[in-house]
Amino acid sequence: MSEERAATNGKAMQIGQTKILWDDSKLRTTYANVCNVASTREEVMVLFGTNQAWKDASDEVTVSLSDRMLMTPYAAKRLHHMLGKSIEEYERQHGKLG
Repeated sequence: MSEERAATNGKAMQIGQTKILWDDSKLRTTYANVCNVASTREEVMVLFGTNQAWKDASDEVTVSLSDRMLMTPYAAKRLHHMLGKSIEEYERQHGKLG
């Protein structure tokens, strides 16, 4: 976890002989409370959006999709691993999620 944490807390990270520099000059932030995943043999697609069901109580919910992330299956597996570790850490600090 220390390597993943170094990546998020600092601008640079050392892995073996390779130093990774994190360039956040084009970074943007969006909020999502909904996501969906689809995949093919070559790529994994993650869709992010916002469910605004709190606005009215109806039988239909509209999710406003805002972002699509495409990645290789290898990158998706790394993301899966890092998210799993982050959730484990969160639950150690704040209690189990539902």
